[in-house]
Amino acid sequence: MKSESSIVNRESWLRWVDSSPTLRQHYFSTYSFALDLFREFLAHVTTKEWQLQNKRLLVAVSGGLDSVVLAHLCKQAGFSFALAHCNFQLRGAESDGDAAFVTALADELGVPFFEKNFDTNSYAEKQKVSIQVAARTLRYSWFADLLQQEWLTDSRLTIRDSRLLTAHHRDDSIETLLLNFLKGTGIAGLQGIPGENGKVLRPLLFASRDALQQWAVAQGISWRNDTSNAETKYTRNALRHEVLPLLETIFPQVRQNLAANLERFADIHHIYRHTVDLQLAKLLEWNGVEARVPVRKLLQAQPLATIVYELAKPFGFAPAQTEGLQRLLHAQPGRHIDSATHRAIRYGAWLVFAPLRQPSASLHLIQKGDDSLLLDEQLLTITELPAPPATVPVDPSIALLDARSIEFPLVIRRWKEGDYFYPLGMQKKKKVARYLIDAKVPRMSREQLWVVESHRKIIWVAGLRIDDRFKLTPSTTKVLSLQLAPIAPSTAAPGLQNS
Repeated sequence: MKSESSIVNRESWLRWVDSSPTLRQHYFSTYSFALDLFREFLAHVTTKEWQLQNKRLLVAVSGGLDSVVLAHLCKQAGFSFALAHCNFQLRGAESDGDAAFVTALADELGVPFFEKNFDTNSYAEKQKVSIQVAARTLRYSWFADLLQQEWLTDSRLTIRDSRLLTAHHRDDSIETLLLNFLKGTGIAGLQGIPGENGKVLRPLLFASRDALQQWAVAQGISWRNDTSNAETKYTRNALRHEVLPLLETIFPQVRQNLAANLERFADIHHIYRHTVDLQLAKLLEWNGVEARVPVRKLLQAQPLATIVYELAKPFGFAPAQTEGLQRLLHAQPGRHIDSATHRAIRYGAWLVFAPLRQPSASLHLIQKGDDSLLLDEQLLTITELPAPPATVPVDPSIALLDARSIEFPLVIRRWKEGDYFYPLGMQKKKKVARYLIDAKVPRMSREQLWVVESHRKIIWVAGLRIDDRFKLTPSTTKVLSLQLAPIAPSTAAPGLQNS
C-alpha cells in the first residue's frame, strides 16, 4: 500500500493484495477472523464491564484506519457517541484533508462532530516541549473540556456518564512495551498502554492492526493515511518499520509472544504493586507537606533499591537517582539530593522529602474555605476559630484577626514601596518600609516578606505584625487565624536543616 496521504478504500486495498500471491494467501487465511472482529469487540468491552451502552462516548478520530474502525464499531453496536477531531496544522493540506474526511464520516454515521485547530508548533516552542508532547497535551486537554459539555440529546445520559474512547490497538501497546523496556522502566512500563485511565477507555487493545485493516476492507470502509507515520526520524516509527520487522525475521511469532507478555506483566505488576504498597504504608509518615521515613527501618526493607525507588518516585526522583538516595541513608545529617520538585534530606534518624522552594507568583488569592497556601519555603495555614482563645499568643508568626472585619478573597503579595498599615497598638498609619527599618529587619530579609490584604487594606505584615484595625476585641465572636511556618518543622520533628 502506498504511504501517501489519500483515502484508502476496499477496491484499492484488494488490488494491492491481489498483486502478490503471498499477500493474497495471508489475506484469505485471516479473512474469517476479520469478519468476527465486531463480536470480539463486543465481547471485549463486556468483559471489561464498561457498560458502554449506558455511556455518553466521545470518540477521538484522526481519520486514520484505527480510529475510523472504532467509530464504525461504535455505530454498529448502537452506542451513543460523538466524534472529535484535532487538526494540529502540521502537514498543511494533508491535515485539512483529514479534517474534511472526518467531517464527512460524522455526517455518514449521523453523530455529533467537534473539530479544533491547534497552533501546535507555537505551543511546543513556548512550552519548550517536543511536537509529540505538545500534541498530546493539547488534545487531551480539549477532550477533557468536551466531556464536560452537553452534546447528546439522550436524556438518560449525563455528563457524569461521559467517557473518551481512543483507538490504540495491540500493536501500539507492543511498541510501547518495547520503547519503555529499551529506555529503562519499572514493571508498570512493561504493561504497555493501559486499557483504562480514568475516563479514557481504549477498547481496541485486544486487536492487531492487521485485524482492523482486514475488517475495514471487508466492511467497505475507507480511511486516510498519514505520511508522517512512515518517517523513521520518530522513535516509535523506527521501531514499527525497522526494528519489529527485523525481529520478526528472527522470531516470527514475536508480536504474539509480546502480546502474551503484556498480560503476564500486568499480573506481575498487580502482585508487585500490592506488595510494595504494603511496605510503603509501614514506612512513610507525613508531617504537614513533608514526608518522612525512619532510616533504620528503611535499611531493613528488601529489596532495598526497589523500595527506595518507589518511595522517591512520587516526589519527582528519577530511577537514576536511586543509588544516590541509598548512599544518603548512610550520609551525615544535612546531606541532600534534589529532584525537580522536592529535596530528599538526611535529618537525624530520618530521610525527609520536602518541597523545593519554587519561584513564587507575585500574587496569590485565598478564598473563603481555603486552608493552606505554599509561599516559597513557608506554609501559610488558614483557620477559622469559633471563639477567641483564652490567651492570645505573642508569636509574631501567628495572626489572630477579628473575622467580622475580614472580606474574602484575601490577597497575598510581596510588600512594595508606598504600602502602609496601622501596626498593632498604634492609632496612626505607618509605611511598611519605615516599619521594617525600625524593626531592624535585615535588608535581604525584607525582600522576601509578604503582606496579607483584605479589601485593599493590609491586615498583616506576615510573620511580623498585624494591623490594629483587625485586632481581637471584647466583642469579637469569630477569629480568623493565619499562621506562617517554615516548611521545615521545629526540632520536635524531623525536617529541613540549612545545608
